[in-house]
Amino acid sequence: MISETTLRAELGRRELLRLGAFAGIGAALMPRLAWAAEQPILAPKVAEVIARWVGPGKFPGMVAALGMPGRETLYVSRGTDSFTDLDAQGGNSLYRIYSMTKPVTGMAAMILIDEGKLKLDQPLADILPKFAQMRVQKTYDGAITDDALEPAKTPITIRHLMTHTSGLSYSIIQKGPIKALLEEKGVIAGQISRMKIPGFDRGAPVRSLELFADRLAEVPLVYQPGTKWSYSVGLDLLGRVIEVVSGQSFDAFLQQRLFEPLGMTSTFFQVPAGEAKRLTTNFGAMGSTLMPIDPGDSSVYLDKPAFPFGGAGLVSSPRDYDRFLHMLANHGELDGHRVLSEATVRTATSNLLPAGVSGPAMMTSASAFGAGGRVGLGAEEGIFGWAGAAGTVGTVDMRGGVRSGIYVQFMPPNANSLLSEYQKALHEDVMALVAKPA
Repeated sequence: MISETTLRAELGRRELLRLGAFAGIGAALMPRLAWAAEQPILAPKVAEVIARWVGPGKFPGMVAALGMPGRETLYVSRGTDSFTDLDAQGGNSLYRIYSMTKPVTGMAAMILIDEGKLKLDQPLADILPKFAQMRVQKTYDGAITDDALEPAKTPITIRHLMTHTSGLSYSIIQKGPIKALLEEKGVIAGQISRMKIPGFDRGAPVRSLELFADRLAEVPLVYQPGTKWSYSVGLDLLGRVIEVVSGQSFDAFLQQRLFEPLGMTSTFFQVPAGEAKRLTTNFGAMGSTLMPIDPGDSSVYLDKPAFPFGGAGLVSSPRDYDRFLHMLANHGELDGHRVLSEATVRTATSNLLPAGVSGPAMMTSASAFGAGGRVGLGAEEGIFGWAGAAGTVGTVDMRGGVRSGIYVQFMPPNANSLLSEYQKALHEDVMALVAKPA
């Protein structure tokens, strides 16, 4: 049995955010990765990792995706949707992508910026007036009594929401009184299982995005806006901004402006009953021990969610998410459908952090942040993407046009060495190719 103490520790801030380090490999090596994807045998280490982690006593299945300019995306897959559902996993299988939803929401907001209906540095209070007079903790994750709070020195802006620099909190990150307040108010931005599992139960969320925003405005900030990168519900709140500015529900806006034009027919906040057969099972993991916490055929994702969670709510397929990344690699266009201008995509995938603010440092790699996703620096320049809390990762090299991803389902995603082994294998395959003539 997985203990609550262990699960909470493994879902801790440093380990959860560490997954962002999987958002890319050295940009200088990416063109060679494109060549490797042309023939799977040229990337044997990744195939070995997948083979090693799929089978009895391990994971039922997983998929790696590699996309490159001018060629069909390669899917390296093995295994089945669950131990009892023997349908083979592949590019059309459905996965809970959790925080890989954040770049989707970021790009949706960039559509409104592209059209001049929203501005990057526009105060949030222009759209949601209840955020006009925010108060801030004097001590991070400390007390929330009146004497422990101070007025916000600057307004929260749209840029702040996109880049986790708003000072907003997150129930999966906070450990102090604000966590209890968020749960009491139902300001919960995600779902995991129908079961009440210690360490995974996030509480009951409010039943609309509007109410989520209103209740969140009553919660003190953990940092002064624009001063610190701190993982937050900023992208969930951005969903409400999109509703107000566009005049459409957030989920309808995504469907009309992103999913339909991009042919993303397998991306949902609620998985239709007719598609449930494709939904993989999510597991609670502790080393080699797996416990099904959300079986595909009875998943909580078959129900309508409390509201469309813009930070962690989507289910998608490797094919669909590759189409989203492909659109970014093409600077806003895919198969003749343009959803964003080239200039806006370049802005969205660049460093949008406020001046003087450092991005998340995961493992040994410092980074910047764009519209809902990590932006690589140094050897990783040009890499944009993010990871999900159930073991999925999706990235795009904006210089070479190469997309990559891994799709598996287990929580917490640092419970074993799978993702670190995958990243290492990807590096080794590319380094081996660099040493060979093309």
